Amino acid sequence: MQVTEWGKMSLCDAERRLLANALLDINNERFVLVSESCIPLYNFSIIYHYLMKSLYSFIGAFDDPGPYGRGRYNQNMAPEVNISQWRKGSQWFEVNRKLAISIVEDNKFYPKFEEFCRPACYVDEHYFPTMLTIQAANLVANRTITWVDWSRGGAHPATFGKNDITEQFMKKVLESHTCVYNNQPSPVCYLFARKFAPNALGPLLDLAPKFFGY
Repeated sequence: MQVTEWGKMSLCDAERRLLANALLDINNERFVLVSESCIPLYNFSIIYHYLMKSLYSFIGAFDDPGPYGRGRYNQNMAPEVNISQWRKGSQWFEVNRKLAISIVEDNKFYPKFEEFCRPACYVDEHYFPTMLTIQAANLVANRTITWVDWSRGGAHPATFGKNDITEQFMKKVLESHTCVYNNQPSPVCYLFARKFAPNALGPLLDLAPKFFGY
């Protein structure tokens, strides 16, 4: 067992090991990273077909000109990574087999991120989004499929407990979203949601048949 620390390369190391082990099964074609605080928003069949029919992999990668984006860039990362290529995104991603192999095999970008992207440059927010944008931007949908709520402020998204789980909340998570899926507008943008406390499980299970279909 290896300890991981928030914002440090040990998190990316763990994610690479997970991918490496999953790649050993040649039947695995899509790889989704979720946490213990995530829930699925649809039944397995819907999620499976959504991912398998997608032309792209789902990893957020955007150019943030502010202090928490480009402000974290270290010029020592050039020439492998220039500031115009620097990207930020969610740690929670979905990648196809080709991109998973690229992540596991990488030895070009890893040393730069390990040495020059340390707190307050949080490597799990920048390493994979930047690397895959440089290597395979045409295969990335440029968005995450995991819904989170940042409206409460702070360094972490909101955590929802049992008192938060109402029908109104469920509608908020599922409705009023617009994105692009296979180059066409779609109301189905998120397949998972986070962060949910353990005591939210009861009310989630009560409402799941009505809202999630399982």
